[in-house]
Amino acid sequence: MNAHVSRRVFLRSTAAAGAGTAVARQSRLAAVLGVGAAPQVLAAVAKPAMLGGPPAHPGKFPGWPVYDSSEESALREVLQSGNWFRGSGRKVGEFEEAWAKLTGAKHCVATANGTSALLASLGALEIGPGDEVILPPYTFIATLNVILLNHALPVFVDSDPTSFQIDARRIEAAITERTTAIIPVHLGGNVADLDAIGEIARRRRLPVIEDACQAPLAEWRGRKAGTYGRTGCFSFQASKNLNSGEGGAVLTDDAELAEKVYAFHNNNRARKVSGYNFSYRGTRGANLRLCEWQGAMLLAQLKRLERQSQTREQNAQYLTAQLQQIPGILPAVMYSGCTRNAYHLYMFRFDGGKFGGGLNRAKFMKALQAEGVPCSSGYTPLNQEGFLKAVLASKAYQRIYPANVLAQWEERNRCPANDRLCEEAIWLTHQMLLGPRRDMDDIVAAVRKIHAHANDVAKA
Repeated sequence: MNAHVSRRVFLRSTAAAGAGTAVARQSRLAAVLGVGAAPQVLAAVAKPAMLGGPPAHPGKFPGWPVYDSSEESALREVLQSGNWFRGSGRKVGEFEEAWAKLTGAKHCVATANGTSALLASLGALEIGPGDEVILPPYTFIATLNVILLNHALPVFVDSDPTSFQIDARRIEAAITERTTAIIPVHLGGNVADLDAIGEIARRRRLPVIEDACQAPLAEWRGRKAGTYGRTGCFSFQASKNLNSGEGGAVLTDDAELAEKVYAFHNNNRARKVSGYNFSYRGTRGANLRLCEWQGAMLLAQLKRLERQSQTREQNAQYLTAQLQQIPGILPAVMYSGCTRNAYHLYMFRFDGGKFGGGLNRAKFMKALQAEGVPCSSGYTPLNQEGFLKAVLASKAYQRIYPANVLAQWEERNRCPANDRLCEEAIWLTHQMLLGPRRDMDDIVAAVRKIHAHANDVAKA
């Protein structure tokens, strides 16, 4: 028996399985033994579901979103107040105050979504045609779209596959006299190397716009991600850890910049002092406002965010300790400065060469899903998206940028490390980390079963 499994746990597991078949009992024993069990032991007791064995996780992972009567009461309050617009209600303002206080930021402007938060940041910083903006190629397309919407030129800096984050060591070489901003993305709730990025930004006098859309409550050296840059941007879209269906926010410590962000997201209108305020400021704007319904939802959801975050952290740390013992499974690492990971995603790389039998990622994922463990292959290389050629060939970009700049763009934006990352990455979603510890054991057992039977799985 594995030394890490107590006699009580062992007896409870075998007793619970007693009503099932011998195969089911063996499968559950394998899941309980999990860590430390040699592959040959698992091979003897647990056949992968893809090969006819029982699934390692026959139940369901937690659903998302999570809500209760608190959300119902919050929505009813807004409904009955008749104040559904942030200009007449109080909920959006209350959320802005609460989010600023929780993160330690001086100012918060809530927006319609995370894309709007990024767009308002670029607008407030007056980034536009002729400017270059640095971003990673491993991110959601919104990070790119806000740059293109401003007719700025995106410049991709390769990924660090070990962390899934932008490789800060490569940023300096990507800077030119046209560079006007750096957008690091705290992908999956992990945190990019803010020490290195901050040092480059200060030396080159470039603003940092933190895309923290996937990283609520993540921390760098004990301070919340999203509070290091000129602005920090968050998303509260339906899949996010803090969720109001749609929604976003911009954090900043710069009072003047906060007013510019507010004006941009409010069609150039400054904050209301009393009555209607039709004074305008800034150079452009749009309607990117959050509504009172969403503000109320966020205030209710906020009450359980810390507890959920702690559960994700604990389960993710446990899962990493087990999975990193399996050859060919490489969980994303955290830089030494990352003192808290939000775990919007649990990300790892799959090295088929360590599994044997020619098992590739697609077949591994199919086998994992058969075990009852849903997973995703994640992003494709954003810098290689076909529509970018059409953008660079458009009339606007042809007028704005020199021909040699556009001609050299593709070569300049090659990201070979990210290409490999996109071929190896596997994601588990954050709600899977909200379950009990036995769910994590089931995930580990599933991977171990596949590893032990890699040759047969590859042929299936």
